[in-house]
Amino acid sequence: MSILHTSGLLGRLARAAGLATKAAPGFALYAEGRPSWTPRDPAALARAGYARNPVVHRAVRLVAESAASLPLAAAAGEADGLLALLARPNPREGGAGLLETVYADLMLAGTAYLEAVCLDGRIAALQALRPERMRMLPGPDGWPAAYVYTAGGGSRRFDQDDGPVPPILALSLFHPADDHVGLAPIEAAATALDIHNAAGAWNKALLDNAARPSGALVFAGAALSEPQFERLKGELEANYQGAGNAGRPLLLEGGLDWKPLALSPKDMDFVEAKNAAAREIALAFGVPPLLLGLPGDNTHANYAEANRALYRQTLIPLARRTAGAIATWLEPAFGPVNLEPDLDRIEALASERESLWRRVQAADFLTVAEKREAVGYPAEVPGSGA
Repeated sequence: MSILHTSGLLGRLARAAGLATKAAPGFALYAEGRPSWTPRDPAALARAGYARNPVVHRAVRLVAESAASLPLAAAAGEADGLLALLARPNPREGGAGLLETVYADLMLAGTAYLEAVCLDGRIAALQALRPERMRMLPGPDGWPAAYVYTAGGGSRRFDQDDGPVPPILALSLFHPADDHVGLAPIEAAATALDIHNAAGAWNKALLDNAARPSGALVFAGAALSEPQFERLKGELEANYQGAGNAGRPLLLEGGLDWKPLALSPKDMDFVEAKNAAAREIALAFGVPPLLLGLPGDNTHANYAEANRALYRQTLIPLARRTAGAIATWLEPAFGPVNLEPDLDRIEALASERESLWRRVQAADFLTVAEKREAVGYPAEVPGSGA
């Protein structure tokens, strides 16, 4: 490591310590500090993750956009009114846009809120509300009796027993320690997120500062007094600690010597550390790393399999759970509806469905009704009476 010999606090401290005496040599070791973690609240995690981390941003968009594009279906004539409402939930956006917001809120906050706007006793619109602006008011039994939404300097209260249906639907992912607020995938990935962001910032700072590692200051003379040691320590922490000062050259004179002790960036292998953190982030969101462009087996067959795994393990369960919750919530207004994703219209699963139809068709011991049920259709053909 190159050393710049010039005047400064370190030089004055060395001269004040009497380095020319014959006392035993001493040294000051510069060690790493405690890790700094992103606060575990939705707003901070969304800023550090979705707004600043490309892996989180892409994972959230991939899950939200893909799940929102899944076609929903119900028995013929059973849910025409509900499907029409979901296709055009409000004047500002279509159904895919509304559901995309819901799924993104679930990924980043663990909880998403939908409001049913009622006019003249009927549901006229659905709209998503921001989770960080919502506050739940529990009833005597501990379950939500009302919600308070704060925006634009004002608050609005939604009583859950007001209207043809409860005005607010709270969709939450499972949380082992909370009955009302869900645990967001980004919170489970927070440690990996901080490592990925810190590795990127550190690598950038090393590039800006010639990639020099840290080490120890060695004194060839007398040891520093306690006040002088504290001043030297403060100088090091203020000017040489943190990613912004990575590789910054020391200003030394008067017998002070620098001995590199830390591992080099090559030895620490930041690239591999970032890849490992990125894979953990993808794991938390249920997205195969291959679909996020992370290193892996990039063959066509593996990509197709990863795409099917995304739908089977993440998107379809999420969409099915959300569609069921919406149908149950709006049942007083539209009646019982079995609302589910239409698997036959999902292109990524076409080969699986074709294989299933082929096997069922070849099963001569099954009746037509049993074959229809085996592939997910009603046993009776609509309108045939059979």
